Amino acid sequence: MSASGSEARRLAAQAIERIDVDGAYANLVLPAMLERSDLDQRDRAFVTELVYGATRMRRACDWLVDRFVLRELDPDARAILRLGAYQLAFLQTPPHAAVSATVEAAPKKLRGFTNAVLRRVAEAPRNYPSAAIALSYPDWIVDRLLADLGQDDGRAALATMNEAGVVTERDDGYIQDQASQWVADAVGARPGERVLDLCAAPGGKATALANVGAFVVAADLHVHRAGLIAANTRRLGLGERLAVVVADGTAPPWPPSSFDRILIDAPCSGLGSLRRRPDARWRIEESSVATLARLQTDLVDAAVPLLRPGGTLVYSACTLTDAETVGIDEHLAARHPELAVMNGPALDERWRPLGRGARLLPQDAGTDGMYVLRLARPAGHADPREDAGP
Repeated sequence: MSASGSEARRLAAQAIERIDVDGAYANLVLPAMLERSDLDQRDRAFVTELVYGATRMRRACDWLVDRFVLRELDPDARAILRLGAYQLAFLQTPPHAAVSATVEAAPKKLRGFTNAVLRRVAEAPRNYPSAAIALSYPDWIVDRLLADLGQDDGRAALATMNEAGVVTERDDGYIQDQASQWVADAVGARPGERVLDLCAAPGGKATALANVGAFVVAADLHVHRAGLIAANTRRLGLGERLAVVVADGTAPPWPPSSFDRILIDAPCSGLGSLRRRPDARWRIEESSVATLARLQTDLVDAAVPLLRPGGTLVYSACTLTDAETVGIDEHLAARHPELAVMNGPALDERWRPLGRGARLLPQDAGTDGMYVLRLARPAGHADPREDAGP
């Protein structure tokens, strides 16, 4: 095995340990580690596959290993064994190569142990005891998505989100998932219109809206996240058409009827975009879905009065739970019955109707899972709360 191959696996194991022990985010810690390394582009891509893949498939890999381990594993042992199990089970690396290469990358004190365990993993059948272990998710995520999507669609969505995400680049060079680009298109912004992107960071949809000639107000609650929008705005040369504002979307600072179009790309559980965030499935808690759904209803309630008569409101979320998708539609129908389904840019047949909106499953187009709901305020219909006293 080449020295670079050994070094690549060693770096991958170190990154996995940092994600596990320090709670580091894979998309932040790994690029920094690769930048400090001497690895060439091919080895860097291999490290990325190992780290992202072994992090996604953590539960399955640990089950493969733990059948043959009789003690609590130290973090460095856990990381190197997980790395080996991932190569054996999911990269289909030939057993001899996977075992010998991983042993070579292991700390000297662990080489004999690593060799013994991985040889057993290579020889043993892989009869996973549950779908959650086989698909490598927390039980609650599997239970929730199978309940909300149905058995077949739920399993297909979970399996698709175990694959690496496809990189898509807009004409202006911005890297953005295709589903997010379709959401921006669905807003239907036109040149000269005043558009609010209420939860805009890091700025992908806001810059797409500005690209069509609309004037966009891009808001975010946090200063550092607003800074990401500003940086992308400068990089794309959109400063004249995009204003970045630090603002609380549940208590927006603008007067009623300020905007022609409003996009609420809401904070959500992210259960439609797990392929791009390999560690997210291990971070999100079951209770967060209900908490986020309450935040989402607060955001849409705060945004509706800002919409001018004749204007359009788009709610989107990169999640697949009913609570954060059709549940928000049901809330809007009950709380804001004056809003009607918007006639705008057509979503193609890959988007499945859900309530008055539509849901895109990861397996339907090879994209993130996404929900979009487009509503319009009839012309001449102001929000009744505009005239309400304090």
